[in-house]
Amino acid sequence: MAEPIRLISSAEPAQTALPHNVEAEAALLGALMIDNRLVEDVQLKLKGDHFYEPAHQRIYDAILKLVDKNMIANPVTLRPMFEGDEALKELGGPGYLAQLTGSGAALIGARDFATQVYDLALLRALIGVGRDMVEKAIDTSESVDPKGQIEEAEVALYRVAEQGGEQGGVKTFAQATKLAIEMAERALNSGGHVSGITSGLDSINSKIGGFHPSDLIILAGRPGMGKSSLATNVAFNAARRFIRDQEDGIDAAKSVGAPVAIFNLEMSSDQLATRILSEQSGISSENLRMGKISQVEFRNLARAAAELQNLPLFIDDTPALTIAALRTRARRLKRQRGIGMIVVDYLQLLQGGGKPGGDQNRVQEISEISRGLKQLAKELNVPVIALSQLSRAVEQREDKRPQLSDLRESGSIEQDADIVLFIYREDYYLQAREPKMPVPGDTAQAFQAYDEWRAEYDQAMGLCELIVAKQRHGATGKVKLRFESKITRFSDLAE
Repeated sequence: MAEPIRLISSAEPAQTALPHNVEAEAALLGALMIDNRLVEDVQLKLKGDHFYEPAHQRIYDAILKLVDKNMIANPVTLRPMFEGDEALKELGGPGYLAQLTGSGAALIGARDFATQVYDLALLRALIGVGRDMVEKAIDTSESVDPKGQIEEAEVALYRVAEQGGEQGGVKTFAQATKLAIEMAERALNSGGHVSGITSGLDSINSKIGGFHPSDLIILAGRPGMGKSSLATNVAFNAARRFIRDQEDGIDAAKSVGAPVAIFNLEMSSDQLATRILSEQSGISSENLRMGKISQVEFRNLARAAAELQNLPLFIDDTPALTIAALRTRARRLKRQRGIGMIVVDYLQLLQGGGKPGGDQNRVQEISEISRGLKQLAKELNVPVIALSQLSRAVEQREDKRPQLSDLRESGSIEQDADIVLFIYREDYYLQAREPKMPVPGDTAQAFQAYDEWRAEYDQAMGLCELIVAKQRHGATGKVKLRFESKITRFSDLAE
């Protein structure tokens, strides 16, 4: 009788042993008990759960506990802590502690042993992430959400990569001073007094010194003020400066430009590209969309597009992103593309970590989002520019200039931000209250009222105030800019 074909083998695959080196762990513990000063070298990076052997984990934690109390950690002082340890009895009981110190040669390679124990622990963590990915992908008993699983896997992988990092460690005053001097040197060499990432506008740079790593910058304004346009201008200027500095042979670490990631939840990537092309070619974005351009203008457009092909500007136009998904994507771009600045347009379109329609109210959700953006800025050490809407309270006042209290839906935006910028354009409000154009036969007052409005509008047209309402690094105040609405471009105002 023919043997039936088996699609899946009935035999269980042999369990693969996880990477480990118990001998290196034992040698390291012995070295730590012989010379407690070595603890200072390894404890910042190495944790108890990095050891493969459970008994070694407990011995290591006990050594750290005694050293932390300024007590000597050796087989004699550790013995009372392991008298009833069942797992240690299998290795030889409390006498095993003395065996660990038997080889003084371990003192020479203690740091190498610690590095190997740590690296093998990372490999085991990596295997754990891989197994979880496989199990979750196979299990379809719950909701099938492959994109969500991919995001969870990326977060888990990033957590493994960041394990034991000393980025947040204590710095001596000498180290902190060196960083401050390097920042001052960068500002001096930039020629424009810029110590952070340039905005491309001298008036803004002179007021805030550029956008600094780990800062959260809130750029807010009422609809129609030009928030997206200014953010796009700044992103483009930073990316273009990075390319120019590279061409001039300036090291990337000393450049005041940077590759930029734009997370645009409001516009598509082609709409954003149209804005940038409009600005660079000098052609109205409306005419571009409708094809109302001449052959000469089309050649200018093609030239601008060719010049911008290699621009390190990365656009993610995925709608309804959660703050967790945005952080995952930003980490990936930092790792793969080396981004130095992030723009989020805009904050209120992001979603928090809670389920839609859950118990979490909108104020709590916005607080979670603003905290998440600040944590992202610190984690990746890049400036994060987040656009924000303002409440309608602005429209109820006679003076329409925004205030910090106008930030919509949560006071935590103001608290988390390092810099808060408001855009205000007087011509926007003047245009909205344009009086009826007088015709022959109207009263002299009607003609006078229209002339007064026209004179006021002509004086304000194209002018913009950038209000620095909060700045941790310096003074608050106002910056005057020129805004060309047809090509959505901000520029320095020639006084």
